[in-house]
Amino acid sequence: MENEKHITMEIINPYAAGIDIGSRSHFVAIGQGEKDVREFGVYNEDLRAISDWLKESQIKTVAMESTGTYWQSLYAVLLSAGFQVILCNGKFTKNIKGRKTDVQDCQWI
Repeated sequence: MENEKHITMEIINPYAAGIDIGSRSHFVAIGQGEKDVREFGVYNEDLRAISDWLKESQIKTVAMESTGTYWQSLYAVLLSAGFQVILCNGKFTKNIKGRKTDVQDCQWI
């Protein structure tokens, strides 16, 4: 097994989260630790669970990719819950080199 290097990113806004949007699940990162990333489903109860977790974590701003149409329901839930939601073009969030994962993507976002 290769020797993997762990790189941490500077936290610019501790009250921000990143979400990697998918058709079957959404990965949400509120930080860089293993406990700071969770996978959620895509149904209404899952979207409310995302909103609840973000509120419990004192998150104010959420950035997520505008992937297909999968982002729209979550966007509406988060906006109505009072979050500042920033949509990112996936073209600009593909900066992780090497083997990419949903966890890495949501942390990068």
